[in-house]
Order: sequence, then C-alpha cells, then structure tokens
Amino acid sequence: MKIITWNVNGLRAASKKGVLEWIVEQSPDAMCLQETRVLPEQLTEEQRDIPGYEITWNPAQKKGYSGVATWTKGDALEVELGLGEERFDVEGRVIRTRFPDFYLYNIYFPNGQRGHERVGYKLDFYENLLAQCNALHTAGESIIITGDFNTAHNEIDLKNHKTNHKTSGFLPEERAMIDKYLENGFVDPFRERNPEKEQYSWWSYRAAARSRNVGWRIDYFLISENLLPRVQDAIIHDDVLGSDHCPVELQIK
Repeated sequence: MKIITWNVNGLRAASKKGVLEWIVEQSPDAMCLQETRVLPEQLTEEQRDIPGYEITWNPAQKKGYSGVATWTKGDALEVELGLGEERFDVEGRVIRTRFPDFYLYNIYFPNGQRGHERVGYKLDFYENLLAQCNALHTAGESIIITGDFNTAHNEIDLKNHKTNHKTSGFLPEERAMIDKYLENGFVDPFRERNPEKEQYSWWSYRAAARSRNVGWRIDYFLISENLLPRVQDAIIHDDVLGSDHCPVELQIK
C-alpha cells in the first residue's frame, strides 16, 4: 500500500503547478493533502473529482485557511472529521480514515507562530490527539499519523538548528511532544530507515532557501510500533515542486 502526504499550500494554486497530475501519475492508495485552503465548491470539476478516488474534505470555517483532504481508492470503512473539540475542529485540521487493519490520520498540525502566540494551542492539539491514539492503542488498534507536524524533531531535521532553538517549530517543548509520541507506541519510519540522512520536506520561499537546500523536515509519518516490520520504504520526494513543501511517501505491506 502506498500512502503519500503533501502540504500543497493552497490547492488551487498548486493545481496550476502540476500537483494533481503528479499525484495521479503516482497513483497512491491513499493521498493526504494539507493546507488546501479551499472549499470543494470553489474548485473546478477536474480539481475536485479525481477518477478512481473517493475524496473527503475537511475545510476550515475561515475561508482561504488551513483545510485537509484525503483521497482513497475504494470506500473506506469509516471516516471521521476533527478531534471532537470545537476550538481545533473549526480550523479543518483532521481527517481520520479507518482501513481494515489500521486508522489513518491526515493532520495539519497548528503553527506556533513567530511570536509564539499559538504554541500553547499547538501543544494542546498534540496532547488531545495523543490521548485519542493511546485509547486506540489500548484497544489493540494500529495507527498511521501523517501530515505537516510543523515541528522538526531533532537537529538533523533542519539545516540551521543552531540559530532556531527559540523559533517555533524547533522549541524544546514542541520537540518534546514528538518524543512523547515515540514514548507512547509510535515510531518514525523514515528515521528508522535513515538514521543519519539529512533530508528536508519544507523550505522557506525567502532567500532562495530551496535552491540552497536550507530546509526543515516537518512532514512525517508516525506509525504504531507493530506496523514497522511491514514498512517497505519511506521516501521524501524533495525533487518534486509545486509547493513550499514536498510530498512524503510511505510504502507498507
């Protein structure tokens, strides 16, 4: 099974840069989009209806902001929007899809902002999700979380780590939340397979960051520990353009 995640930074703009064509060519079994920033009715039929896929949308109440979409081949067993808490769910950040042997979370995690004014909100979001995942793990379920985590976990995950310890996205309390997930039954399959590889999934539009590869790895798959033996590959497609993020892929038996 091939699952791909991609923060497209505005689906309408990304669709003009070949993003939809690339996805169709890759033909993933599940495609998780973040920061769609659009209502389905604002899309053309070609942008909204992709042959062979069932598409679930969870837009934010605020127009032009946030939003996620999950494409699946065939009908999922169950689809649920949000985390069940209004202050998170009005922003259209979560779609949970149930497959026969695991739950797939497509998530656009909050950004803590430059002034750190949303760091508390972001950490609360992480905690709320983890509580749900712990309950599922206790019930014997397996989980795949994917999307834009808006946090670089360790120094290897961003180019300029020395100058970013006070920047949201690399604050100690944000990084500790990733640690907490790893302490509660999750693993990072990309890092498990590539313990020393410096590869990024997001680059600022400023200062030619992408051409200089001054980036951050903030787009992840975190999977239940019992799924790790089934992982065939974990790939960061850093050569694929169309957004300030690149697609990240998980191949699992």
